[in-house]
Amino acid sequence: MKDTTQLARRVRIQALHMVHRAKASHIASALSICDIVAVLYGQVLHVDPTQPEAPGRDRFILSKGHACVAVYAALADCGFLTADELLTYGQDGSVLMNHISHKATGVEFSTGSLGHGLPFGVGKALAAKRMRAEWKTFVLLSDGEMGEGSNWEAMMFAAHHKLDNLVGIIDYNKLQSLTTVDQTLRIEPLADKFTAFGWAVREVDGHDHTSLAAALSAAPWTADKPSMVIAHTTKGKGVSYMENTVEWHYRTPNAQQLAQALTELQG
Repeated sequence: MKDTTQLARRVRIQALHMVHRAKASHIASALSICDIVAVLYGQVLHVDPTQPEAPGRDRFILSKGHACVAVYAALADCGFLTADELLTYGQDGSVLMNHISHKATGVEFSTGSLGHGLPFGVGKALAAKRMRAEWKTFVLLSDGEMGEGSNWEAMMFAAHHKLDNLVGIIDYNKLQSLTTVDQTLRIEPLADKFTAFGWAVREVDGHDHTSLAAALSAAPWTADKPSMVIAHTTKGKGVSYMENTVEWHYRTPNAQQLAQALTELQG
């Protein structure tokens, strides 16, 4: 068990360094999920860096693959990746690609094009059921990707097959690439839709570690139903000038902006 608050802080700092160094983007999307990722790796997931492919491990899939630096940073902090490997992020020939890659130790599935993670996770959960295995599958999705029909097909399939070993998490920061989710394609009433599709649903503050750990550790909450956590988050969380600002979906922090962000996070 790790101190997840400190883990999230370290992940945010490392993610900023990685994006700045690689002149990459999607930093605000990554900052949005750092608390969720920290709670997963620090308290919830049954994974072991000394046996990254252990048959009984829990499976974690990042469906919003553009936020990969948060997961890469957490994997390094937990011993799956080295500090030297993080330095190669976004470089030619590196396994740490700008959208999450299964070539990196500890990563289950490559994603980037949205709407792929949950269908894959459903397949994993179904496989576990048929093997009578105890491991769970966790899938972290963006709110913007709920406009992808593949997710709704996967949700119907999961409920039909009673995959209560499957946990979905929505990073609900209400912003996507160019504007708000509501302006792009309204997804509300989201909880009602998930419920109608046969899932057990809980809504939490996606930056409250106690609430996240309680919800994620207790799943499944209802027998024979997959679980969906709607995590209300802030895009760019932790860096004042990035919070709730759509421009930071694609912008890269320069040296001065990086220094300001690090000062805020390091307190």
